[in-house]
Amino acid sequence: MLLLVLMVSGVLSGMRVTAQADSDGDSTVANVIVDASITLTDLTPSFTLRGVPGETVTENGAVSMRVTTNNVAGYVVTVRPVSAALVGSIAGNDDVIPTSLLEIRGPGQRNGFTSLASGGPVQVASSAVRSAPGGDIVGNDYRITIPPVRSDTYSGTLDYVVTTL
Repeated sequence: MLLLVLMVSGVLSGMRVTAQADSDGDSTVANVIVDASITLTDLTPSFTLRGVPGETVTENGAVSMRVTTNNVAGYVVTVRPVSAALVGSIAGNDDVIPTSLLEIRGPGQRNGFTSLASGGPVQVASSAVRSAPGGDIVGNDYRITIPPVRSDTYSGTLDYVVTTL
């Protein structure tokens, strides 16, 4: 007896075989580092107190600014005069107004003004929490008793600084 063995290789016609896909995976960690941030913006560029010698002149809301911080402990705002005197604009005028005569009142100080002594900063606002998302609006009132000086416009620069706590 003769035995016939037929061997077929390949795919039979009409049959489909699905290829097996390989895959692999891994993970990553997203880190977002949020640094401390504090800004002082929208500071009033200048203000004017006007009167005659001997008169006490007050300007409520003379200066305003926006303080923005994410510091949960809050912030402090200080101001200091750059020089010891406000100087006149007229050539030859030797009169000066000491910056210590210029007084400031910030939020929470509704009953009293503080003199701006030259050299040392004066705290004019503070907050024990971070600012609102759009920033906190801070206002300062100014007052001066005008000394016996000649008629002129006397000017000086005041530096505002905001610091996180």
